Amino acid sequence: MPVLPTPTSLPPFLFRSGNFATIYPPLFRPTPATSPLSERIETPDGDFLDIDYHAVQEHPSKKLIIISHGLEGHARKKYILGMAKMANRNGYDAACWTQRGCSKDPNRMVRCYHSGLTEDLHTVVNHCIDRGNYREIVLIGFSMGGNQILKYLGEAPERVPSNVVKGIAFSVPCDLSATERAIAMPSRRIYFEYFMRGLRKKILTKAALFPNEVDPGPLKSIKTLRQFDGLYTAPVNGYSDAEDYYSHASCKQFLAKIRIPTLLVNAQDDPFLPKECYPTTEATANPNLWLEMPRHGGHVGFVQKNSDNIYWSEERAEIFLTQTAFTSEIGHR
Repeated sequence: MPVLPTPTSLPPFLFRSGNFATIYPPLFRPTPATSPLSERIETPDGDFLDIDYHAVQEHPSKKLIIISHGLEGHARKKYILGMAKMANRNGYDAACWTQRGCSKDPNRMVRCYHSGLTEDLHTVVNHCIDRGNYREIVLIGFSMGGNQILKYLGEAPERVPSNVVKGIAFSVPCDLSATERAIAMPSRRIYFEYFMRGLRKKILTKAALFPNEVDPGPLKSIKTLRQFDGLYTAPVNGYSDAEDYYSHASCKQFLAKIRIPTLLVNAQDDPFLPKECYPTTEATANPNLWLEMPRHGGHVGFVQKNSDNIYWSEERAEIFLTQTAFTSEIGHR
């Protein structure tokens, strides 16, 4: 499909800064009110995943949205809860899952989540199908979670259950190596430190649990995510080094094979995303992939001010869900 025209409407003035739009929501957005039911499920390799279910209250639903969080996130981040409420408003149950290693309890294995780990998403999808007998499932992901969804849909399309009918991804680092170089820039230092705060804690926990397999010694000398991934992420997941991990885990190479209607929204002012993360060629060539690049939104930001605490990304996902014939007329930012 052609790349969608850039929407013309603008967010409030302050949120036309990509950095401000990125930083504001986790600090100042009111937490969307929800009452999820939690469940812990087993993975085929003996680990566990935690899932929060947000069910439609008025009647049993046969439609489900599975929502995936970003790097160092979890199922109760504000942007996840906002999307879960959007799902319920439109008659969908929501399953918000926490990636292995991101729960309150440490996961059981040395390996943890990473950007290319689609097996756990597949486990969640199949568990939800068995649990709720859902006839229609939509996958929505943010940042790293969006990369996993796009990779999952394209790397082995025949594996994706037929119940999965649409995909939606926001703020996706389609090229992980290029994204890492962007975050390594001095002007992006605040984001690097934000991620490393949680990653350091995870490695210290792993070192205590697996002292013969995880060495926390190099942590203090790490200056980039590439160094972290080279020392920890890559070796425990079977990659030779960080670049090997990035090249295999990036979703960009799999976009051509996506078979179901899928929307990718990457804001042009996203401070994480370099030009390599705006896959116009891939979107133009694949009739199932739509790419929208609003001028503003930041990274997992997309702030709009209203009394209902509804963000633009939630409205955008809602429109894509409810459109049977998807056209360029639906862009509205």
